[in-house]
Amino acid sequence: MIRLTYASTAINEWSPEELLSLLKTCRTNNGAKNITGILLYSKGTFFQVLEGDEAAINNLYSVIEKDKRHTDVTVIEKQHITERAFPYWSMGFEKIDSKALSKMEGLNDFFEKDFTPAGFASHKQIIGPLLTHLRSRLIKQVTIDSHEELPMEHEDPYIRLLHRTIRIGVKFLALLMVIVIILGIVDVVYVIYQKIVQPPFLLMTINDMLEAFGGFLAVLIAIEIFLNITLYIRSDVIPVKLVVATALMAISRKVIVFDYKHLPPEYVSASALVLLALGVTYWLIQKKD
Repeated sequence: MIRLTYASTAINEWSPEELLSLLKTCRTNNGAKNITGILLYSKGTFFQVLEGDEAAINNLYSVIEKDKRHTDVTVIEKQHITERAFPYWSMGFEKIDSKALSKMEGLNDFFEKDFTPAGFASHKQIIGPLLTHLRSRLIKQVTIDSHEELPMEHEDPYIRLLHRTIRIGVKFLALLMVIVIILGIVDVVYVIYQKIVQPPFLLMTINDMLEAFGGFLAVLIAIEIFLNITLYIRSDVIPVKLVVATALMAISRKVIVFDYKHLPPEYVSASALVLLALGVTYWLIQKKD
């Protein structure tokens, strides 16, 4: 895997609409080839980072070189890498003016005078700090746009107070759930201990194992519930997948411990339908991710 960095000069100044169209094309094409990176545009200069398989990057760059919409296409840096600097973006994008760029500590003069392909080629030492800066900006954008159930930032002070109060309650519930999980583990250990110390020693019947399995699954469900509780005070995930997984595990546990001799067929059939529906739902969510 390699990272290729290049700069070029636009033949004409690009409008926001043209840049958006270019970005969409880049994301579609790069995503299909597992190429990630970032595209920076300022003062008529393109600065692009491409990361991915060496053959794919070389093929893409040969196409870029022939694009008549820019000139002075110059490779700034090409190196083998073990991990990507921009792993989540088939093409991240920044369009910032020289004033914003000049705020980067130690790089003020470069962005005021040398933001050109030739300038990049003669100041390769700025590539590292620039990539770090751009990566942090993209991560910050993702964080801002991420889902949060009980945001602490709200224009209404009363809503902020309510959210803060609920967050305290959620943390207390999470603490209680940890206690329940610990007690559940102790109970599983105790049940297994009871079964193996009774005659016949160190042996468990099928019913004993089913009882132990029920305890194990109860603890695992408690852990899933704990994760669902903490979702309300996190901002990096949306709880749909975990909620479905918790429900799937709960109904699966019921199926495992069913006593089919005493359950009506309708109950078993309904449970099977629910299990199938949850399984399909989880599969679709997993496939989408």
